Amino acid sequence: MSKRNRDKPRLVYSTEGGRLCPQCHRPIAGCVCGQDRPAAAGDGIVRLRRETKGRGGKSVTVVSGVPLAPEALKALAKTLKQKCGVGGAVKNAEIEIQGDQRTVLKPALEKLGYAVKLSGG
Repeated sequence: MSKRNRDKPRLVYSTEGGRLCPQCHRPIAGCVCGQDRPAAAGDGIVRLRRETKGRGGKSVTVVSGVPLAPEALKALAKTLKQKCGVGGAVKNAEIEIQGDQRTVLKPALEKLGYAVKLSGG
């Protein structure tokens, strides 16, 4: 062992604290992050993309990057679904709207003050 390693051993693995929160690096039981915080804002751009994978050929429009708390995200999803006249869901902090609704959603989100980009095909 080199002299540097003997002076200050570094921890490689420990089971003492259990799982740690990725944001505050505290044990999950003692996490101070809170559940009502919005998701990470990322670059501040809301992205619209069309997906068909795993849906039997049917397409959905996915709205991602919206920096809102889960309850506010649900409310926004409801508004967007009503605007398009279709169904949808909120999954993994993303809004899924049935069908290719990018042309309807882009002006609606820009009117709400979001910077919107069409991503993918």
